[in-house]
Amino acid sequence: MKNSGTHKDSAFDCAGLGHWKNQGITEESWNDYKWQLKNRITNLKELEKHINLTADERSGVILSGEKLALSITPYFLNLISPDDPYCPIRRQVIPNIEEITASPEEMTDPCGEDSHMPVPGLVHRYPDRVLFLVTDRCASYCRYCTRSRVVSGAGDQEFETNYEAAFEYLESNHSIRDVLLSGGDPLLFSDSKLESILKRLRSIKHIEFIRIGTRIPIFLPQRITPELCSMLKKYHPLWISVHSNHPRELTTEVASALNMLADAGIPLGNQSVLLKGVNDNVLTMKTLVHKLLQCRVRPYYLYQCDLISGSAHLRTSASKGIEIIEGLRGHTTGYAVPQFVIDAPGGGGKVPINPDYVVERDDSKLVIRNYEGKLFIYPEPEIPVISPLEPSAMMRE
Repeated sequence: MKNSGTHKDSAFDCAGLGHWKNQGITEESWNDYKWQLKNRITNLKELEKHINLTADERSGVILSGEKLALSITPYFLNLISPDDPYCPIRRQVIPNIEEITASPEEMTDPCGEDSHMPVPGLVHRYPDRVLFLVTDRCASYCRYCTRSRVVSGAGDQEFETNYEAAFEYLESNHSIRDVLLSGGDPLLFSDSKLESILKRLRSIKHIEFIRIGTRIPIFLPQRITPELCSMLKKYHPLWISVHSNHPRELTTEVASALNMLADAGIPLGNQSVLLKGVNDNVLTMKTLVHKLLQCRVRPYYLYQCDLISGSAHLRTSASKGIEIIEGLRGHTTGYAVPQFVIDAPGGGGKVPINPDYVVERDDSKLVIRNYEGKLFIYPEPEIPVISPLEPSAMMRE
């Protein structure tokens, strides 16, 4: 697999109209997110107008409607190298015939979400927070999608969310303080529909803050408008987690969208998925996290790719993730180092995975290793032994 990290990826390029300009598309249409959605690439005929597909990709596109639909915004398509089958953007959104091959360890619901749904669409795995799946649609579809069983409408399982039952569940469970809106992508909703959900959540007094998980700023930066940002800022504290995997995704258009959200007072974090041939090397990941910080986005999680059915060709080893974290920590600012996690298969939740910086540990000391491999001793404090008081002494006190 070719190394996808290059020095050029550290620059903020403008995706622009590209060859679409030759088709008579105006800047006004191009910058209209509704035009982008209406003109998404969703079938083989349209895709082959823009990309020279390999035989495996062509077969994958033909079969894509049986598992996870094909959909790529014109904007994001411009980031794909049309003649390079190793293009890291291409591998994320163009189907491949390997998707139909399921390994024995793979699952349709690798995170065990369905078994943690007290009501349809609401996942309650952790004590104080819930995942609210509000839609099954995205601007473009990632081929490693954890929810490919329901997202896009192409899978065997039908998406179901009972909004009123979900709100009633949230109202009656006072331990819940944090709600994450996801799906699908909540920012596909109109401003008014999204606001109706936020307003209802804000009416529940024990919910302290709301998060939105989205890839819209990356797939469709035109959707981030002043009107949207003005609406969102009414519902603080509101946090947004974006999803970028490769530095080439961070264009001037994306940087502008992210800065608009940050200017609205919204803290931004990024979640990346470790993918073979996309970002599975230190150089690519370091370039990505540096560009994210320039966009005022804090690298948050680096996920080991879930055991999604048909994703073996995109997964790399967990040891590669540990190697990347070790190549970042100490070699760049701590703000740039995400937490590497594995979502424990079957519904165990996120488990942090770190390099072995603790070499030895006992009651008196820790032997620790720094980023240079040097060893240091940190002494543990002595805990005094307190003898229990005799009954006569207790009586005197």
